Amino acid sequence: MRYRSVIIGLFLIFSFQSAFSQTAKEAKAFQEKLNKEFREKETSPLKEKDRKEFQQLAIFDIDTTYIISANFKRTPFEKPFFMPTTTERKSMYVKYGEVSFVLKERKIVLEVYQNQRLKTEQEFEDYLFIPFNDLTNGVSTYGGGRYLDLRIPKANKMMLDFNQAYNPYCAYNENYSCPIPPEENFIELEIEAGVKNFDKKSK
Repeated sequence: MRYRSVIIGLFLIFSFQSAFSQTAKEAKAFQEKLNKEFREKETSPLKEKDRKEFQQLAIFDIDTTYIISANFKRTPFEKPFFMPTTTERKSMYVKYGEVSFVLKERKIVLEVYQNQRLKTEQEFEDYLFIPFNDLTNGVSTYGGGRYLDLRIPKANKMMLDFNQAYNPYCAYNENYSCPIPPEENFIELEIEAGVKNFDKKSK
């Protein structure tokens, strides 16, 4: 029995290491795709002058500390609501669930949302969204918070990768309307992963 427990334990360790390695590769691919989108006129949120001078986004080095296997809890009876944005426009969301995890010895719970319009589109029918704030906002990252995109999990576990945290488009162009992260999703830590603040001087 003890031998079997050791084998199972080693299997789980190797499985997690493999998952983290794969997620780190996905983060790198995500960041490269993001830079490409910002360079191309058809997909860039940048103003034309900024886009022409753009080279790449300022991004923290990939850190596996911020790749987290989180517990997921579905909250099925929530009522849809209009999430405030940076403009008068509001989008309808519903709280889809919660994720909980421990980061740097601190237990964190974040609310996960589903856009009620996007879920009617085949490409985004399983799309979930975590807008969040943390202690880097207004210092090394955008003052209005950042976003994480997710997919509906098949179980009660969900992989979170803050290396894929990105800025709302209004960080680059005030003409966009961006959801404002709710107070419930404030992380009382410095999340030094993902996209940094946009500095026009370092484009």
